Amino acid sequence: MENKAIREWPEEERPREKLQKYGAAALSNAEILAILLGSGSEGASAVALAEKILSLEGEGIRFLAHCQPEELSRVPGVGPAKAARILSAVELGRRISADASRQRTVVIGSDDVAGMVMEEMRYFRREVFRVVYLNAKNEVLGMEDIAVGGLNAAYVQPREIFAGAIRKGAASVVLIHNHPSGNPEPSEKDLELTRKAVDAGKLLGIRIADHIVIGNGTYHSIFWDMPWEERPS
Repeated sequence: MENKAIREWPEEERPREKLQKYGAAALSNAEILAILLGSGSEGASAVALAEKILSLEGEGIRFLAHCQPEELSRVPGVGPAKAARILSAVELGRRISADASRQRTVVIGSDDVAGMVMEEMRYFRREVFRVVYLNAKNEVLGMEDIAVGGLNAAYVQPREIFAGAIRKGAASVVLIHNHPSGNPEPSEKDLELTRKAVDAGKLLGIRIADHIVIGNGTYHSIFWDMPWEERPS
């Protein structure tokens, strides 16, 4: 049946009709993607085309989180318009997730910070170094990417960490970076940078509240609410 046009399917099996009757949660990943595609290609239904997309790179739906238009266009029948619809929907979902996370403006622990960035940063193919700025009440003043590196490292100087903090009048900052490998275990360079940042923060009167390493669905907190005098020096 996958090679038949969807209009030839039994009505109860058509993705749009299923969505209207049962809600979007009742649809498979391929069916949701098929609705975004809008139509199939010669000899393949929209669902069959969606299944081909989901088979790319062997990652399933995760592939859509970081793919480029030209990668989608490797699938016969997916042109620029279809690729644009898919990637726009992915970006919309990412923005909805980020906006919902940012509503929680008060940071209490490392879980709060990791939750704000996990669904975005876990899929980054390059290492990105991000700083979250907090006021004296641990309310989020803003977030900024200060360095983008290669597959293994994003090189950061302490002055880059604190430039935005000074500009925003932050009382403390949380450092975040991802490991594209998916393993959040900090490297010796991560620990060395943390020590340097703590020392610089002491001179400036801006506390380093934590340094969080994002992996694939997990994270490592180098420290959180550690007494000031016990932090790396």
